[in-house]
Amino acid sequence: MPRINLESLKITGVQVNYFLVCPRKLWFFSKNLNMEQTSDLVYLGQLIDKETYKREMKNIIIDNKIQIDFFRRTLEVHEIKKSKKLDKPHLYQLLYYLYYLKRKGIIVRGVLNYPALRKKERVKLTPKKEKEIEKILNRIKEILKLKIPPSPKFKPYCRKCSYYSLCFA
Repeated sequence: MPRINLESLKITGVQVNYFLVCPRKLWFFSKNLNMEQTSDLVYLGQLIDKETYKREMKNIIIDNKIQIDFFRRTLEVHEIKKSKKLDKPHLYQLLYYLYYLKRKGIIVRGVLNYPALRKKERVKLTPKKEKEIEKILNRIKEILKLKIPPSPKFKPYCRKCSYYSLCFA
């Protein structure tokens, strides 16, 4: 598999997260069908982000592609999440940030923060995880080329999704 050229990709961390949650949600979001401005769950996540880690340098945007929740001088990239319910998408969103920065020559550690749970998880980018990220990025590129969204697949968390009515109404 050829290496991903980050300069030619316009993939964000949110897109990596959405790919793992639901490829259909990724497609809608990437086509600017953003339903989340009315979601109470998204609002709660934004509130947690705003009200926690106030002393940190927050919401750092790199190359208009990735937005790091906060960065510590100890070379740690932090991602803030409200719960661990969708922990795999959270993990891979942070791994993508670590991958992206590594490709730019910046080696950092990662930490997933769950302030409401008072928990932190350290994240390390391994060669195996890098290959997984590259597969995910290639798959995202394929989904973004589709003329219509992937078929809906009902999952237990679909009812709380802001795109639910687009998929199952």
